[in-house]
Amino acid sequence: MELGFSRAWLPYIYLYGAGGAFFIAGLAIVLKSKALNLKIARHQKWLGILIFGLLWYMFLHWFVTYAGMNF
Repeated sequence: MELGFSRAWLPYIYLYGAGGAFFIAGLAIVLKSKALNLKIARHQKWLGILIFGLLWYMFLHWFVTYAGMNF
């Protein structure tokens, strides 16, 4: 069974589009409330971990979807 665009990529786009919007909104709230102080190295590290984690899972999800469609 071949997976088309709507069955494979639309969920991916929705997940990281809507989820990414909530992620960015959450980061904006955290930064605006000063709960995350970017002058502190430990806080910079955690911001990097959060962003890297999102990008890592986006890549893994993309790779598994792409591999599943092409093998």
